Amino acid sequence: MSHQRNRIGEVWVRAPARLHAGFVDLNGGLGRRFGSLGIAIDRPAIALRVRPADRLTVSGPSAERVRRSIERLGREAGLPEAVAVTVEEAIPPHVGLGSGTQTDLAVAAALVCLEGRGTAARDLARALERGARSGIGLAAFEQGGVLLDGGRGGLDAAPPVIARAPFPEEWRILLLLHRGGHGLHGAPEAEAFRRLPPFPPDAAAHLCRLMLMVALPALAEGDVDRFGQAIGELQRTVGDHFAPAQGGRFTSPLVADALAWLEAQGIAGVGQSSWGPTGFAVIGDSRQAERLASEMRTLWTGSPLEVTVCRGRNVGATVRNLSAEADFTPAMRRAAGE
Repeated sequence: MSHQRNRIGEVWVRAPARLHAGFVDLNGGLGRRFGSLGIAIDRPAIALRVRPADRLTVSGPSAERVRRSIERLGREAGLPEAVAVTVEEAIPPHVGLGSGTQTDLAVAAALVCLEGRGTAARDLARALERGARSGIGLAAFEQGGVLLDGGRGGLDAAPPVIARAPFPEEWRILLLLHRGGHGLHGAPEAEAFRRLPPFPPDAAAHLCRLMLMVALPALAEGDVDRFGQAIGELQRTVGDHFAPAQGGRFTSPLVADALAWLEAQGIAGVGQSSWGPTGFAVIGDSRQAERLASEMRTLWTGSPLEVTVCRGRNVGATVRNLSAEADFTPAMRRAAGE
């Protein structure tokens, strides 16, 4: 392995955040539970540089989170811990954008490629205990786009992706971040799932039909209104089910007010990503998105609400060999999940 590490002197990885737009079958009566709709977005992202070193050093945002990931991968997968890491960008933690999964997978991809191994990110996800309920984070890392997974079945594996489509180039997403806010995670998240009442089977059946017969066809035809209506209905149904655990349909009252304002402007595709507090809205073109973002920044001046216009990302993580100033070979990109 040492000669391969000397040949690959430094690796750069950038992995996208993802929106988790909702579960489609929380009932699980047919043998599979959860099933998720998600969207990979171009920002925020986790970006880091990794090179061999005498000992482990990590600098930059989310440094401690990255350090824990490296140490765990060393224990669970035998990946190198003697590396120097510079974190250039980080996804805010515990705000519903998949920071934990994307950070773990970005670190894993960098270490695997530094070693010249052929281990795929999907294989490392089990060691990292990623994909326990949703396969969206892993699929966003691997391929990007709009993703529908088939939920957890009897196998000890991440949920399979059953549909994937590109996010239209002309569409935009308004991202509504509540600075300082956090959604449920860890033990409180697990406890919330345990305490929630059973999800009605007829509601699960309707949401599955809504995804298959409305959301995905509208996406394929570039119909932002119909796609947005399906997203909005999914959000209302699932958000109301989770309301006892998160204090309402949406975690943050501030974000809830902003989403209500967007609905009043005729935007149907609004919601909360995962446990929030981050909200989002699907917009049909860039000019409308920039106009709405500008108006919202004025209306919520002085508040913790941060409004960002972003794009969907239709490719997975980028992994690059900086010492050769080139992307890795296809085999190495596959090892990173590309």
